[in-house]
Amino acid sequence: MFEILRERLKASVQKNKSHAMLFSGGLDTSILAFLLSDLGVSFEAITVSLEGKAEDVHYAQRLAKDLGIQLTLLNVKMEEAIASIRDVVKILKTFDPAIPNDLAIFFGMRFAKENGFFSVMTGDGSDELFAGYSYMPEIEDLNGYIASLLPDLHFNSTDIGNALGLKVVSPFLDESVVTFALECPKELKIKDGHGKWILRKSFEGFLPNDILWQKKRPIEVGSGMSLLKEELSSSVTDKEYEEKSLAYGMTFFGKDHLRYFEIYMDVVGFIPEPKEGERRCPNCKGGKRGKHCRICGFMEDL
Repeated sequence: MFEILRERLKASVQKNKSHAMLFSGGLDTSILAFLLSDLGVSFEAITVSLEGKAEDVHYAQRLAKDLGIQLTLLNVKMEEAIASIRDVVKILKTFDPAIPNDLAIFFGMRFAKENGFFSVMTGDGSDELFAGYSYMPEIEDLNGYIASLLPDLHFNSTDIGNALGLKVVSPFLDESVVTFALECPKELKIKDGHGKWILRKSFEGFLPNDILWQKKRPIEVGSGMSLLKEELSSSVTDKEYEEKSLAYGMTFFGKDHLRYFEIYMDVVGFIPEPKEGERRCPNCKGGKRGKHCRICGFMEDL
């Protein structure tokens, strides 16, 4: 199965190749970078770092040197990150507290667009298909659960790319790779305490072990954008947080979430009513599918 997975991913990268990549140096983008290099495709790897404090930089630089690929380290200042929240909120129409993830993607894609690229590659889909999330070992029918995600599977990177005029290509989401993932048993996805076990094993001997067996870093942590939480929260007093939470009649997950909401209301101005096929979010009252509300980020048990 290892060789089959390698060949399907290689074929997908060949079919969906791009000359720019959002590159964290994590497992997924490292595999894609290796495959692009193996195919002889020249490309630019873009790594975003807030205030030069990204954990991704070490891994990105290490692999870029090993593979001989062109790496751009894009250092973003705190003031620029805060100012760009409005742009991201306007594109995504959300005040989900995961906005720092989207900011890292926004800066990387904006750089690609400004430097003449027409498309950008991402590692989207790998975590969903190959059990990269920490909650997945607890799911008994894992493949059934993954299959249930597919109809509504959505990545903000696509919306950001569309808004910037970029085509977003995600080789893990190719039909042949999705089919493989749905046929792959849970015990090959999660093994020895590692999610995405089969992905890691499939590229042993092709990528360094410290790259293959590294722990998952959320985008906001890897890029350093998690620092925004403290910065935004420091601008809200406890009294203001309590008073505004009551006034807005909504549950916020922190002071930064309150700030995102206020930016959302300034930029978007309203929370849309549920559309056909959607349920009303118990928190923001907007429309949602499944457990996660894309507007406010609220998660509920169904």
